[in-house]
Amino acid sequence: MYKVFIVDDEPFILEGLYDILDWSLFGMEIVGQADHGQMALEALSARPVDVLITDISMPVMNGLSLIREARKLHPDLKVIILSGFNEFEYLKEAMQLGIENYLLKPINVEELESTLRNTVAKLDSTQSDQLYDEYSVQILKDNTLYRWLTGQIADPEFDQRAELLGITLQRPYMAVAALRRIEDQAGLFEEANRKFKALAGTFVLHDVDGDIVLVTAFEQEEEIQTWISLLNEYTQELSAQGKPAQVGVSRVGRLPEGAQVCYAEAKKCMEYFMIFPDRSLIDYQTLDSGDARGDSKFPIQWKDYAKLIVARDIQALDEQIVVDFEQLQQQEGIQPIELHHAALELIIRFKMELEGIKHTDESALFQEGLGRVRSCVTFEELIGVLKEVARQTVNSLLKDMKNPIVSQVLGYIEEHYADELSLKTLGAHYHLHPVYLGQLFHKETGETFAEYINRYRIGKAKEQLKNTTMKVHEIARNVGYWETGYFYKQFRKYVGISPTDYKGLS
Repeated sequence: MYKVFIVDDEPFILEGLYDILDWSLFGMEIVGQADHGQMALEALSARPVDVLITDISMPVMNGLSLIREARKLHPDLKVIILSGFNEFEYLKEAMQLGIENYLLKPINVEELESTLRNTVAKLDSTQSDQLYDEYSVQILKDNTLYRWLTGQIADPEFDQRAELLGITLQRPYMAVAALRRIEDQAGLFEEANRKFKALAGTFVLHDVDGDIVLVTAFEQEEEIQTWISLLNEYTQELSAQGKPAQVGVSRVGRLPEGAQVCYAEAKKCMEYFMIFPDRSLIDYQTLDSGDARGDSKFPIQWKDYAKLIVARDIQALDEQIVVDFEQLQQQEGIQPIELHHAALELIIRFKMELEGIKHTDESALFQEGLGRVRSCVTFEELIGVLKEVARQTVNSLLKDMKNPIVSQVLGYIEEHYADELSLKTLGAHYHLHPVYLGQLFHKETGETFAEYINRYRIGKAKEQLKNTTMKVHEIARNVGYWETGYFYKQFRKYVGISPTDYKGLS
C-alpha cells in the first residue's frame, strides 16, 4: 500500500477525504493528517510517505512552504494540491515545485480519482524522479484545455496558463476532433500525439470520457478540409493495422469564442456512430447540413424535452412525444424516412442528456431503442419505442438519485429560486457542511450548484420574458438576480443573446 498524508485546516475536508473514496482500491492508505504545515512537517520527518495531499492556504506554515520542506525529507514525494483559490501565481509556483495536480475545492471526486490513478501509475512504474517532468505537464495541459473547452475557465486565466504550458493558439480559426478506438484504447494517446504534435497549432489531450481530443488552430477556414483528410488517412492506417477508430470533427470556429461550440460539436459527432457504425469519421458539417441524417434540421424543440428529463416527468414526456410526432406526421410532403430520422435524433439527444447529468457511458441503454426504431413499420410502433426510451431515461435518473437530501434541495430550489440561495444557507437549512453538500449536489445532478441555479433561474426568466410585459430589470429580480448587469451576463452565457434581444423575439 502506498502511504498518503493529508494536510488541511478545515476539519470537514480532512474527515471527508477519508470517506469519499475507498483508498484501498487505489492501493493506498491514509497514514496521517495535520491541520497546518508545521505539524505535517514534524510528522513527515518521522515516517515514510509516498503521497502528500495538502491545502495551500493554512496557518503557521502554508502548503507551498510545506512542499519545499517536505521535498528535503522525501525527494520522491508525490504531491496533490487542494485549494479554494483558482489563482495563477499559486499554480505557477506549485508547478515549479512539482505536483501531480492542482484541484479546486469543492473537490470533484472524479478528478481526484483520475489524479490518484495517474499518481499510482507513476509510483508503480518508478519512472522519472524529476519534479517537473513531461508527464506532470501533460496532466496540467489536459486539465487546462478541458476546462477551456467546457467553459470552466475564463479567457485571461487560460491565456496565462497556456503561456506557461506552451499552448499557443495564436491563429484566428480553430476546430476540434474527438478520437476513440473501437476496442483497445491502450497506447492510442501516445500514438495520436506522435502523429499530430508536429503540426503547428495542434494540441492533444484526454477528456473525462476517455476520448482523445485534438485542438487545432488555422490561419484560413479552408484548412479544415486538409485537416479532415489527414484524420481520414489516420483512421485508415489504424484500420489497416487492425485497430479501427472513430473520429468526430467539428465545424470551423473562431478563436477564442468558438472553443466550447467546437468541442460540443465534435463530441456530438461521436454519438452518431451508434446510427452509422460503418463509418470511421463523421463531420459535424454533414450533420448540420442534413447530409448524414437525410433531413435539413432537427424539427423538434429539444429544450422542452431537456426540461422534462431534469424534472423526471415521464407522463409529460409521453405527451410531448405524441404531440410533436403527430405534428410531424401531418406536415405536407413528410416522408416515413424523415420520421425515422427524427426519432433516431431524439434518442441520441436522450442519451446525451442522460450522460451529461450522470457523467457515465449509457450507450447500452439506448442501443435497443435505436435498433427498434429502424425496424418500425407503423407510426404507433414508432411512438411506442420513443415512449419506452423516455421511460428508461427517467428511470435511470430516478434509480441513480440515491441521496434524499439532494432531492429535497432540488424541490427547495423550485419553490425558492427567487430567494438568496447558496450552499452555505442550504447547508445550514439541511444541517450539512456546504462543501460536502456541494459535492453531493454535483455527484447527483452532474452540475455544480452555481451552474444549476443559474440555469434554472435563466429558464424561469425566459418564460417571463416570453409571456409577460414586465421590464427586464423586474424579471431579473423576480428570478433572483439583484444586479441587472450580472443577470445580463448569465443570460448571454446560457441563451447566447441578451434578455432584451430575446424579449424582442417573442
